[in-house]
Amino acid sequence: MTEILPADEDGIARAAALLRAGELVAFGTETVYGLGADATNAAAVAGIFAAKGRPHFNPLICHYPTAEAAFTQVEADDRARTLADRLWPGPLTLVLPRQPDCPVALLAGAGLETLAVRVPAHPVALALLRAVGRPIAAPSANRSGQVSPTTVAHVLAGLEGRIAAVLDCGPCPVGVESTVLDLTGPRPFLLRPGGATVDAIESLIGPIGRGIPHAVAEAARGLRSPGLMVSHYAPSLPVRLGATSVAADEALLAFGAPLPGAGAVFSLSDRGDVTEAAARLFEGLRSLDAEGTRRGLRRIAVMPVPEHGLGLAINDRLARAAAPRG
Repeated sequence: MTEILPADEDGIARAAALLRAGELVAFGTETVYGLGADATNAAAVAGIFAAKGRPHFNPLICHYPTAEAAFTQVEADDRARTLADRLWPGPLTLVLPRQPDCPVALLAGAGLETLAVRVPAHPVALALLRAVGRPIAAPSANRSGQVSPTTVAHVLAGLEGRIAAVLDCGPCPVGVESTVLDLTGPRPFLLRPGGATVDAIESLIGPIGRGIPHAVAEAARGLRSPGLMVSHYAPSLPVRLGATSVAADEALLAFGAPLPGAGAVFSLSDRGDVTEAAARLFEGLRSLDAEGTRRGLRRIAVMPVPEHGLGLAINDRLARAAAPRG
């Protein structure tokens, strides 16, 4: 049963306690309702993907109560600070490089070296973020592929019983998602139009890349994009899928009981739980890539992961990691 919490002091305190405990809580912003989880808790972030039935591990937007809080965890340049000064709080998300000590779980950023951050312009959302004291990862609070929710009723229509609570913040005044702007390259690039207008952005930092064909856009975005490429987020070592045996010169990404004989092993889930495996996927790939390279191993072998639940998203990610390199 999903709790409906009032947007008062007690309701915000209850929502914050649930989030700190690793639960999922939907809350309203000026754009749409977000499905929130503690961004520093990989298991909680995996729960977002499970609740939404999301088929891909796309980067999630992390929400902060102030620009200063966000910029302790990402590297902000002059463009980012100018936009934050004028357009935050507000419906603008900035994609920036992660700080080396950024505490946000790798899964929240889809294993990338960048992070999407914003400060929402909603008093209840800001009060919740201050009460939690941690960044909150929050995509739209709907089942994957469905219309984004702007009321509590919309949230419950898709997620009733799948999340711990929804904080009733009333109807969302903007009603469309935030604009997403990539600031990791020399030229800003529009990844998604939304509540902050391009005119407002360009009046502050000059022209931004936009309106180019999809294939060109993917190349321009590189690995910072929420969009999907055929070979995406790949480790430096080659990846072999569907392993039923493993050699001494291979690192093993295990699911369930590990195969014997590997040169290095990282277990996604000893008990064969796909949600636990999702939470550990990017950590596992990075760990084996580093250890395998250090030991001179030739590739990463991956045991089969079932397609049910988050297994579909895990296998999508692994297929991209194993795709031929261009």
